[in-house]
Amino acid sequence: MKEEILKILEKNSRLTPADIAAMIGATEEEVSRAIEEMEKDKIICGYRAVINWEKTSDEKVTAQIGVKISPVRGEGFDRIAERLSRFEEVDSVYLMSGASHDLILTIEGESMKDISHFVYEKIAPMETVLSTSTFFVLKKYKDHNIIFSETRGSDERIQIMP
Repeated sequence: MKEEILKILEKNSRLTPADIAAMIGATEEEVSRAIEEMEKDKIICGYRAVINWEKTSDEKVTAQIGVKISPVRGEGFDRIAERLSRFEEVDSVYLMSGASHDLILTIEGESMKDISHFVYEKIAPMETVLSTSTFFVLKKYKDHNIIFSETRGSDERIQIMP
């Protein structure tokens, strides 16, 4: 039951326990109890709205930063990942495999310059950081399984007549 609740909340965290109970055939009390347990156990870590900032007057710049690091003996990548996670600007930190970077950070700023300053003032000087690569997001088409823009009903293919 908990996995069903998680899948539902991941798609729409605004649903009430009563709504979820009706969807999975459980009681509202069972769903409420399960959600409380998962929040206490840090399985559910928070609730977040997905915002299409392009449709507002408040412009944000999103970037992904690849970070190549020298792991610390006995701690691996955990210590530097935890340190990077503490920065307010950092939205997410992922340990990667098969990539040219060990960690990938997602950050948001007011401008490209803000993000650049963050990288060279806070990340690059760290003793275990060997290199960084910054990739600016030009446009978001889909985020957290939400499609931002769709072109419906318009088939713009060129028709070829036989």
